[in-house]
Amino acid sequence: MTSPSNTSNLDSINSVSVPPSLDPDLENPDGPEDPMDEVPDEVEMSLFDHLEELRRRIFYSLIAVGLGVIVCFSNVNLIVQILERPAQGVKFLQLAPGEYFFVSLQVTGYSGLLLASPFIFYQIAQFVLPGLTRRERRLLGPIFLSSTVLFGVGLLFAYSALIPAALKFFINYGGDVVEQLWSIDKYFKFILLLLFSTGLAFQIPVIQILLGNLGIVSSATMLSGWRYVLLGAAVLGAILTPSTDPLTQSLLAGAVISLYFGGIAVVKAFGK
Repeated sequence: MTSPSNTSNLDSINSVSVPPSLDPDLENPDGPEDPMDEVPDEVEMSLFDHLEELRRRIFYSLIAVGLGVIVCFSNVNLIVQILERPAQGVKFLQLAPGEYFFVSLQVTGYSGLLLASPFIFYQIAQFVLPGLTRRERRLLGPIFLSSTVLFGVGLLFAYSALIPAALKFFINYGGDVVEQLWSIDKYFKFILLLLFSTGLAFQIPVIQILLGNLGIVSSATMLSGWRYVLLGAAVLGAILTPSTDPLTQSLLAGAVISLYFGGIAVVKAFGK
């Protein structure tokens, strides 16, 4: 039989409270925090510090673009010859003084920006990296890599498929009636716009993967809107292609649709 003194001692032991700082349930009632949601390099910065950091990143990017432009300008004739190859059988004319010079500046500007784009992406990553969690950082590398690769694939697709199809249509249309003498300025405005618009259109899977992994849109939601995607691809093909021939628009629209459904497959593979 337990004595009254022993009973009171047991009650006093059981009634001892654990300090809140030592009780994990009271300290974090929602359970332990996921380490992937931590921001490892979080630094308190004022608005002016953020603006100064942004100014520095932009300055470095502009230097990279300037160096890229210088490199491309020293090889501009070779770049122009490469871009003229899809227009076989066409003679180009300089219709105004200095027209080819300004065309060279356009070509070197686009080429220099393209050459410096990996470094620009790196500067963007360095600017946003301190505010990202571990989970978001795991997405950063694949997103930038896939964006760069898809942009390059878009340029290759435009150069090897879209541009030859569009030029073939225009060369054959009225070829027996008019001689094909084209303005060098108008040609390069056409081809550069088609190249870069196609490269941007190939970023669709990257946007889908980003939205899916952030939990904004699921793969099922993306798939349910396939009717709107078909309509949007047709409209996008008509807007992004500077030519009016249906073949070029159909090729770009088909590529956009394929990229969209490919992006859905990747998002679903991630379990989103």
